[in-house]
Amino acid sequence: MKVTLFATCLVDLFQSNVGKATVELLERLGCEIDFPESQICCGQPAYNSGYTKDSKEAMKKMIETFADAEYIVTPSGSCAAMFKEYPVLFQGDAEWEEKAVSLAARTYELTQFIVDVLKVTDVGATFKGKATYHTSCHMTRLLKVKESPSILLSHVKGLEMTPLPDAQNCCGFGGTFSVKMGDISGQMVEEKVCNIQDTGADFLIGGDAGCLMNIGGRIQRKGEPIQVLHIAEVLNSI
Repeated sequence: MKVTLFATCLVDLFQSNVGKATVELLERLGCEIDFPESQICCGQPAYNSGYTKDSKEAMKKMIETFADAEYIVTPSGSCAAMFKEYPVLFQGDAEWEEKAVSLAARTYELTQFIVDVLKVTDVGATFKGKATYHTSCHMTRLLKVKESPSILLSHVKGLEMTPLPDAQNCCGFGGTFSVKMGDISGQMVEEKVCNIQDTGADFLIGGDAGCLMNIGGRIQRKGEPIQVLHIAEVLNSI
């Protein structure tokens, strides 16, 4: 099965280890990986800031870049959800609507692809430690991916998962929200980190780089010994 990787900006610029883990994991599961070097931002930051017209230029570039992909897989529920919004944004556009619909239909978040397409629930991973999981807003609310991360983590040998209090609450990142509403965002991530501390977990696992960067930053500033990991890194541990 040939998979085309949509790395995302944050993974490409700040968390290349997540991209590497994603590729190695998928290859171990029998996938052939393609990485189009022409991929750019999906347009989400500009779109969420109200610059719809400008964001569509980036979207068109992404539609063209992934035009020949059989499956598009990304280690980000947020960016996958943005691809799923393209058909709405290009509705009525004679040139781009059909292409946007096709792109959205072929796009999957990493754990969603593994469970729903590959039909794999145990990737053969081993990771020793006590962890809790942060459910990112875009992945759960927009993409509707709720079960696949927990299914895969439940089969990781040696991993003890503990529930995160108020797991449904936002961490305060929200893309440009964390910049425009910095004070509120800071209070939200502080609450999130306090809940993580209450679990007694040594590791925080998540599926969106933005959330992990935001939460990880606060954990580091508080001097807490909690390690932040993307789920791809845990699932790739053998």
